[in-house]
Amino acid sequence: MKKWLKAIIILPFNVTVIIPFLILYFSNFQYKVPDVWQIFFGICLLFFGLSLFIWTVVLFQKIGKGTLAPWACTKHLVVEGPFKVVRNPMITAVLLILVSEAVILNAVNIFYWMLTFFIINCVYFKLFEEKQLERNFGDEYLEYKKNVPMWFPKLKLK
Repeated sequence: MKKWLKAIIILPFNVTVIIPFLILYFSNFQYKVPDVWQIFFGICLLFFGLSLFIWTVVLFQKIGKGTLAPWACTKHLVVEGPFKVVRNPMITAVLLILVSEAVILNAVNIFYWMLTFFIINCVYFKLFEEKQLERNFGDEYLEYKKNVPMWFPKLKLK
């Protein structure tokens, strides 16, 4: 199996499909059909999240020559596309997918899972991933980190 496909199945597939399914299953979730606007908003979030996720995976493979997984990380620092705006657009994509699921399914438990996943990643990035990136890419990553925010794009007001 290709390394990038294995990484997708182990990481984001579990986070966005398996864990939400288990959360709903073990919480005796009862589906209530949401309003049309809610379905539309959820589908928009899902489309944007999936598009962003695919874009980042392609960049990791083509430019970075690696995968999204820490055990098969990129050989080159990726600072193109959405990585020019924020340092973690792939996680942002996963968060958008989780929010879309919560909205479409009317499932507050999935929203709580999204918040938990976000907090876990904030801690993980600060304690482990950023240190690994500093070791792997040195000054190139330090410069990137200095100029590109972790989660929220800088707004340029004229």
